[in-house]
Amino acid sequence: MKKLIGFIVVLGIIANLAACGSSDVAATTKENGRVVVTFWHSMSGEPEKTLNKIVDEYNHSQNKVLVKAEFQGDYTESLPKYQSVGGTDKAPTIVQVQEIGTKAMINSGFIEPVQKFIDRDKYDTSQLEKNILNYYTVDHKLYSMPFNSSTPVLYYNEDALKKAGVQINPKDVTFEQIEEDAKKITQSSNGKMKGFALQPYGWLFEELMANQGSLLVNKHNGHSGTPTKAVFNNQAGENILKWAHNMINDKTFVDYGTGTTAADDMTAGFLAGKVGMFLQSSASIRDVVNNAKFKVGVAYLPHPENIKRNGVAIGGASLWLSKGKSSEEQKAAWDFMKYLASPHVQAEWHVGTGYFAINSQAYKDPIVKSAYQKIPQLQVSVQQLQSTISSPVTQGALMQSLPEERTAVETAMESVYNGEDINKALDKAVKTTNSAIEKANQANGMK
Repeated sequence: MKKLIGFIVVLGIIANLAACGSSDVAATTKENGRVVVTFWHSMSGEPEKTLNKIVDEYNHSQNKVLVKAEFQGDYTESLPKYQSVGGTDKAPTIVQVQEIGTKAMINSGFIEPVQKFIDRDKYDTSQLEKNILNYYTVDHKLYSMPFNSSTPVLYYNEDALKKAGVQINPKDVTFEQIEEDAKKITQSSNGKMKGFALQPYGWLFEELMANQGSLLVNKHNGHSGTPTKAVFNNQAGENILKWAHNMINDKTFVDYGTGTTAADDMTAGFLAGKVGMFLQSSASIRDVVNNAKFKVGVAYLPHPENIKRNGVAIGGASLWLSKGKSSEEQKAAWDFMKYLASPHVQAEWHVGTGYFAINSQAYKDPIVKSAYQKIPQLQVSVQQLQSTISSPVTQGALMQSLPEERTAVETAMESVYNGEDINKALDKAVKTTNSAIEKANQANGMK
């Protein structure tokens, strides 16, 4: 969920150059008669261990393809590396790209849509989670294979809430309820534990907007055309910042700041008993539950009580296939992608990391059922995703300037936390986003 800065506009500028580049197809690299597939990824920690295990299992399951998984740093590091070699024989066969890079990758000219191989093989995508597929499908074409997918959830300290006389319905939590519960948690702990934390993070803001059924940008969030302006300086945007502002005034709120370590600091604060509730990615469920010295509860994303819950948009990343590779290498890469999407492998991935299984059949696997017996909290995020109302709102915004939008929103959130007027902060963020949209559109030849 790291921010994706710097490469987006550059990709747009060179997209046409890439498309008009050499038509030569790179030679197939082989080792001991096996086609080599280079796989650049950004997984670290437990996810990387699980990924390496899966890659090893694949390599040992057959003798025609050899996948080499190579860590390239986080998303902000790996994407500039890919941008510098995209369209050349130095590009990896497969690259993992954060969800907000979708439009930029489509515009780059560096990739081969996986729909080509789906159509060729008559591959059945009905087994894959619809709400995940929707995010990466543009104009009825699946451009990349979903892989590590997550959504935000509400984490809460069940022991602290019980002490405060608070009980949460995991499937229906409102802003107003969080405000009241935050007061009770703070009071019952004599101020030693604050009630709630909301990291100034653009992704969380986007998700809270989606849950209210509100668009981030025009043109149906970019799904009916290239966006020309942001529209989040509306009632839904105000609801989010007013919600946080109210708890700041009540002294029941903790601000862990922005930056790459903020999410870790917030989780550490929760585990240390300094905050009773917070929002964060569902991919952290396993780690949080395993490391807590208290009972951890997980609930759906909150919404204002007067607005119906719409659900969540997908976060995480997907796998993109490079253009310009030999048909033999692309075929080998596609075989590996299909393996990754198979039910048992997705069951391993889900249980080993906390990310969703993109294949719905994986949830029937014995290892998933066993894991749910030990960590039932894992089921909550799956249920939240599967109950999401599919629409351009919950499909997420499709535009090249999402990284800039997230930075602008984070600045707005942080400024409101420090006392700035909510409407002024939102208007500034929209103005900054609109400027980024205009530049990106000009770079892509749009007036």
